[in-house]
Amino acid sequence: MPHFISRRLTGLPAPPEWRDVLYPKAAGVDPQRLLLTLDAYAVAGGVRINLANHHDPALFLKGLTLSMDGQDVAEATAHGTARGMALHLPQTSDAVSFIRNGVMMTQPIAQNDQRHLAGCNVLAALILSPDPDTVADWARFHIAEQGADALFLMRRAAPDQAIAAEDAALFAALDLAGLKSVVIATTTQPLGAPDQPALTSHAFAPNAPGKGMRSYDPDPWRSPLTELALYDVMQHRFLAQANAVLMCDIADLVPRGDSDDSVFTMAAGSESYLKFGGERVYPWRLPDADRPRHGDHACYRFDGSVAENIWCVAPQGPMKDTIWRPFRVSIQSPDPVSEEWSYYRCQAIRHPGEPAAALSPKSSLKDHAVFRDLIRQHFDATPKTAPAPMKPPSEPMRNDTILAVTTMKNEGPFILEWLAYHRAIGVTDFLVYTNDCNDGTDTFFDLLQAKGYLTHRQNPYREVGMKPQHAAYQDAQSTEIAMNADWVIPMDVDEYISIHAGEGTLHDLFAAVPDANMISMTWRLFGNGDVAAFEERFTTEQFTACAPEYIRKPHQAWGFKTMFRPLGYYNKFGVHRPKGLKSEAMHLINWVNGSGQRFPDAMLRTGWRNTVQTWGYDLVTLNHYAVRSAESYLVKRDRGRVNHVDRDQGLAYWFRMNNNAEQDTAIQRMIPRQRAEFDAFMADPDIAAQHHACVAAHRAKIKELYGRPDYLQLYRDITGERLRALSRMHHCFGVATFLAGPDCIPEDFHLRDDPGFFSPDENETG
Repeated sequence: MPHFISRRLTGLPAPPEWRDVLYPKAAGVDPQRLLLTLDAYAVAGGVRINLANHHDPALFLKGLTLSMDGQDVAEATAHGTARGMALHLPQTSDAVSFIRNGVMMTQPIAQNDQRHLAGCNVLAALILSPDPDTVADWARFHIAEQGADALFLMRRAAPDQAIAAEDAALFAALDLAGLKSVVIATTTQPLGAPDQPALTSHAFAPNAPGKGMRSYDPDPWRSPLTELALYDVMQHRFLAQANAVLMCDIADLVPRGDSDDSVFTMAAGSESYLKFGGERVYPWRLPDADRPRHGDHACYRFDGSVAENIWCVAPQGPMKDTIWRPFRVSIQSPDPVSEEWSYYRCQAIRHPGEPAAALSPKSSLKDHAVFRDLIRQHFDATPKTAPAPMKPPSEPMRNDTILAVTTMKNEGPFILEWLAYHRAIGVTDFLVYTNDCNDGTDTFFDLLQAKGYLTHRQNPYREVGMKPQHAAYQDAQSTEIAMNADWVIPMDVDEYISIHAGEGTLHDLFAAVPDANMISMTWRLFGNGDVAAFEERFTTEQFTACAPEYIRKPHQAWGFKTMFRPLGYYNKFGVHRPKGLKSEAMHLINWVNGSGQRFPDAMLRTGWRNTVQTWGYDLVTLNHYAVRSAESYLVKRDRGRVNHVDRDQGLAYWFRMNNNAEQDTAIQRMIPRQRAEFDAFMADPDIAAQHHACVAAHRAKIKELYGRPDYLQLYRDITGERLRALSRMHHCFGVATFLAGPDCIPEDFHLRDDPGFFSPDENETG
């Protein structure tokens, strides 16, 4: 039976009368949370007192009297600790008094507890209020795998926490064969960040979904530790005589792996210490979210990050009296043998009370066969895990049916040229959703549907309570035409696919990347080229001024749209790319960029724009004519947006999207084919009549908007000298400039000989 020991730390709050003198670095900290000490205890040759953060060492001893048994202590010495300071007094007693300006604070002095763990291989962790059975599982694992023979638990507790009852439950659960001692130390001081929630909170679950939808209450008793001197207390009061200490978390499991020796043996024989990272593991499903177990975990995140470092040290060895910290020991480099070690962090243990779906999207999880075998061996558990990998399609892939899915509102004049162009490059089918049109757009599509050119549907956004674009794509994915297509391309009427491979058709693109089942086309932002008036001419013919290919700002510059095979690898269509990855299908996804290069796996689940590593235009570009002429832009603003419906398309949008820095005429090689398709449409008198009606409605709307002072002013602004010049100077601006809009730019910036770089955010550089 282990020897059970329970101890309390005896830290003191800071007296109000001393705060202004002793805590000059504590601006903004709640005075009620300022601390004087964390603990005081006997050590060899005297007493060690751990002082809290915010002390100024030069000020603390000045004017301070230390008294023991009514006698002044003359020779107190200060030692640095992690973010703090420790005092060493050369004599001992039951208490020491701090006296300054007539105010006295009496600090109890505890006994030294190193003897309870002397010579042991100690498994150590900071805890809050864990489930006793979970702690017992953690201990059993490390007894079996690493030969741990003692436990040390430093509990951070709230003042109202039932500590005695918790101790009793923990000691009952930890009555384990192989353990010599179990020491539980408790502090009830608020040692965490004052404005942050508990460390176990969902807020600190890495890359967990839904954080922006929640609010979190501050909890300085359980929030991330800021009083790092607590590690000094653990070291010098409890652990200094241990053979070796493995400092981790009760969520962590450290397997021996291929090593002949335990982590304790390796640390005890090292000239330094061991420090190693780990891998986060996740449950697919939790039988009881309030009482998660290590044995519930069986998955890893393919897009996850490495878990924080943990460490193991021999306190009596070469690292004796060094400073301990949460993720390292001292500043000395760890033993190179550390690279051979790793651990697993069980995320549901780390964040109890959360359902599995709150810890990670299912789309990121994959079966972790190695960890699952470890769990089965030690916990006799068979946790639910991610579905088995999907099998590849049994039939050869075809490129016969290519479906464009789009949403429109009041785009009448631009319909035929867009359809003509994309028919010319190989799009075979069109699924069009319209809503709230008053320029004849919906009537036009009804006509085109009746003549067999496309499928037209009313957008169901009101019925489903979604934004128009999202509602349309949700409806489209269940249509027969989409499910039977070889390729699906969700795109807008102001986007034109410019293919550089071969003769400029989609079949030339498919031939260049024959194994791809997703192809993302990066936007190139085309400006108005100083065109003010609406003309009934092809967009591809009128507008050739555009952004440079290499341009990282604004953030829309490298956005992309994705054509994909509807093979069921994702749950739904998305604006920029399919969404809701099925992790069991990720090995089948061959997703390439506009240069035919594979996207990294980290992009498979989320992301809508390129980076410096993923951009490319060698095979295909998506020309994005977001503004067209100044007059047509007035109509666009009046119409509103189909995705970000709550965002105004005013001066800031024009400034961001109107880039006239360079010229690109590559798409114009397709104009003859586009013209042939367009003329075939216009040969039908019904279609020609409806096209002319839509053009007339567009012109009428422009005239109407000129009569409104706000639209007239917008027109004058976007056609003025200043905005025309700024459209060729996007390289001069930072992200914050594009977010704020052109009003934040100095009025004479466009006139300067050497304008340099500008951002309203002083921390942003070019």
